[in-house]
Amino acid sequence: MSRRVKRGLSSLSFSLNKFYHRFSTLRLSSLIISILVMAFALFLFGGGLYDVIMRPLPAAYLQGRGFILLYPQLSDQFIGDSVVAVTLFALGMTGLVMMYQSTKYAYKPRQAYLMFLVGIIFIFIAYIFIETSIKLKIAGQ
Repeated sequence: MSRRVKRGLSSLSFSLNKFYHRFSTLRLSSLIISILVMAFALFLFGGGLYDVIMRPLPAAYLQGRGFILLYPQLSDQFIGDSVVAVTLFALGMTGLVMMYQSTKYAYKPRQAYLMFLVGIIFIFIAYIFIETSIKLKIAGQ
């Protein structure tokens, strides 16, 4: 081998070792870790694992009923079901985070109360729409 190739290979080994050391000692902030955990939970709650494994249709068009986004049975789902579920769960999780953040404003009781109230409203809206979507699925059977 030429001297240039040997030097490049030894430099590559050093660079990879340096990258590995930097990656293995990386410390993520608690905010990033919590966002990743919440995103993973939303993925699982919304049926993302089912979508990856079963590869369902995005939606369907039925002649008598038109365009349907929610699968009419509880046993299966469209990708649209997952999108609706993830959106509603994210709304509910946003409400929980807002309720938690409201506890940090003890010195501003009005702002704390408003954030807490908006968080409760988000959770309530998410709950109502999730229940409605389940009832629509049951009614389609």
